[in-house]
Amino acid sequence: MGVCLCAGTLWMCIVLNPHCKPEQKGFWLRQLRRWNSVDVCPLEDGNHGSELTNLTNVLPQGPPGNLDPLTRPHRTVFTRAIEACDLHWQDPHLQHIITEDHYANYCYHDNLDSSLFDARGWPLWHEHVPTACARVDALRSHGYPKEALRLAITIVNTLRRQQQKQLEFFRTHKKELLHKGVTSVTNLEGWVGHPLDPIGTLFSTLMETGHGREDGASVLLDFSGSPCAGRTTEPPVFLAHRFLEEGESFVSLAVETALIGLGQQRVMPDGLYAQEKVCRNEEQLLAKLQEVDLGDSLVKVFQKQAVFLLEAGPYSGLGELLYRESVPMHTFAKYLFTSLLPHDAELAYKIALRAMRLPVLESTASSGDLSRPHHIVSVVPNRYPRWFTLSHIETQQCELASTMLTAAKGDTRKLQTVLESIQKNIHSSSHIFKLAQDAFKIATLMDSLPDITLLKVSLELGLQVMRMTLSTLNWRRREMVRWLVTCATEVGVFALDSIMQSWFTLFTPTEATSVVASTVMSNSTIVRLHLDCHQQEKLANSARTLALQCAMKDPQNCALSALTLCEKDHIAFETAYQIVLDAAATGMNYTQLFTIARYMEHRGYPMRAYKLATLAMTHLNLSYNQDTHPAINDVLWACALSHSLGKNELAAVIPLVVKSVKCATVLSDILRRCTLTTPGLVALHSRRNSGKLMSLDKAPLRQLLDATIGAYINTTHSRLTHISPRHYSEFIEFLGKARETFLMAQDGHIQFTQFIDNLKQIYKGKKKLMMLVRERFG
Repeated sequence: MGVCLCAGTLWMCIVLNPHCKPEQKGFWLRQLRRWNSVDVCPLEDGNHGSELTNLTNVLPQGPPGNLDPLTRPHRTVFTRAIEACDLHWQDPHLQHIITEDHYANYCYHDNLDSSLFDARGWPLWHEHVPTACARVDALRSHGYPKEALRLAITIVNTLRRQQQKQLEFFRTHKKELLHKGVTSVTNLEGWVGHPLDPIGTLFSTLMETGHGREDGASVLLDFSGSPCAGRTTEPPVFLAHRFLEEGESFVSLAVETALIGLGQQRVMPDGLYAQEKVCRNEEQLLAKLQEVDLGDSLVKVFQKQAVFLLEAGPYSGLGELLYRESVPMHTFAKYLFTSLLPHDAELAYKIALRAMRLPVLESTASSGDLSRPHHIVSVVPNRYPRWFTLSHIETQQCELASTMLTAAKGDTRKLQTVLESIQKNIHSSSHIFKLAQDAFKIATLMDSLPDITLLKVSLELGLQVMRMTLSTLNWRRREMVRWLVTCATEVGVFALDSIMQSWFTLFTPTEATSVVASTVMSNSTIVRLHLDCHQQEKLANSARTLALQCAMKDPQNCALSALTLCEKDHIAFETAYQIVLDAAATGMNYTQLFTIARYMEHRGYPMRAYKLATLAMTHLNLSYNQDTHPAINDVLWACALSHSLGKNELAAVIPLVVKSVKCATVLSDILRRCTLTTPGLVALHSRRNSGKLMSLDKAPLRQLLDATIGAYINTTHSRLTHISPRHYSEFIEFLGKARETFLMAQDGHIQFTQFIDNLKQIYKGKKKLMMLVRERFG
């Protein structure tokens, strides 16, 4: 696409050849129209048609969007060259501009048309700026550097006069415009990123002259556009110097031209290619500017243009009135800021702070002049327009803010102003987090004491990130939380206490307990803060209070953390335990309760562990076929704990097991373990039973034995409903385990025999399986 556009610009130069013959131009026009009509001819802006009907027409002042995208004309890379075939060089005023005789001898001060000359008598040229610059490019390309230079200077002087008039107009109507608070864009066609690169053309023409690259003799044009043979001219630099202000150079004029173009308020074009071109051309122009050494004269140019840009209202991208979908000024402002900072810091900050705006992301921003409904380009509910380069733009905005933060280190007033600008204008939590990290790094550089003012700015930005991401998903959220605690630790104990006091506006309960409170109470934090015993206890109390609040708000996820954090405070620990008990009935599942129960046993509270385990059992339901369920180990542990505490505790837990567990293999495992040792042998406080094993014929084991046998019977019938031959051997093994359980009962042998006989009768159709049953069990 870039090659195609270069071809379009090249054809502009060809058809604007000053001594092109009419028959040649006619031939080219036919050829261009033929190419233009081909279906696959590339469009000028990649994939969108421009709304401008002809280069030579005066641009309309209404914003884009008035034309239906389906009916707007498609402009190809050859459209401008086709339109340029209508342009000529016979305009008398244009001839006055590009020929030396009239500059040297013409009297400019008698009855002059003010639109053609300025107050100094210097000529002006009011043609469409990109078209006028295309003439400059054509003159240079065809060997007329002097004429190109003179026209370039005239165009720049015209731009400067126009800029002055715009400033005067805005100052006159400033009160009225600011009262409205909205603006329609004043330039539909931006000069930076334009297909004809008008600002780049002017800049190159002036810079090359300033560096003495075009200092030879030049052929002079006559009015008809053909060369005048035998005549030479003075060097272009000598002639053009007559029309520079005192102390001005071609380099300073080139720099001022670039600043005017970069600061122009203009609409972001449609389409990915056109938007990327705007960014790319801006960066290219800024790269050229950075190669220029800033002397005192150029600093004055920067200061002059900076003031113009700040005060020019809707005509400047840095004015007080900004159209919602204007091209942002972040990259340009960063260059201005770094250039002006050593010479005029206040002006540098004014520029950078004004440029921080990004109204396209403001949901309350107005689009166009609301007093004229037909001027509205996009409606407010469409918050995110088709800005394909938005990510790049937000990155540039972030870099501008970071540059200001770095420069403002040590200056409390400026840091506060920059902070407020960031909080108001940056809408990406990721970018604000990056700025917070940048500020933190800058504040803690070197071996000296950290810059506490900048640290506080870093903390404020971190707090904003927490608030922005609290209720939205962000994959870096955990990193952000950890970083904030680190930052608050660097700021001091009062910052840590503050974030714990207002935790509910910053963190989820889980984050507050697992990250914030845990970190605050860690030994590394205490050492880092150099706290005495009183301060340590005060901070720990705040952390425990936070943990209890979180446990009440979200007991499922925070209760265990709260218990852990409150271990050293008896009252707080009891409060946390009571919160768990209160939440156990409805707010917690068996997994969470079993986990806390195991924790209690580990901490030396077996009765509390037993209490929580029984509560967990009420939430559990293990069906007959869940013999690999993850809760099985917890059930076995709970039964083992009850068994170790004594017969009464075991008697209380077995009915819960019978009610919750229907899996035969799990029940038989529990039954077998309960019969191996005497209950209470490992109980605390030297409590012991008589040492006798519990009888299977009495409660509570009789109830468990009956439930286990019943579970085997039910499971057997369930398996036989949909059994396949490949599972026969596995089924026989299952019956073998069932027999072992049946035999634990006094009449178990009889029960099992009856059970097998019933199977043979009910499932006699499964002959092969029943044959295997008879072989194994008779």
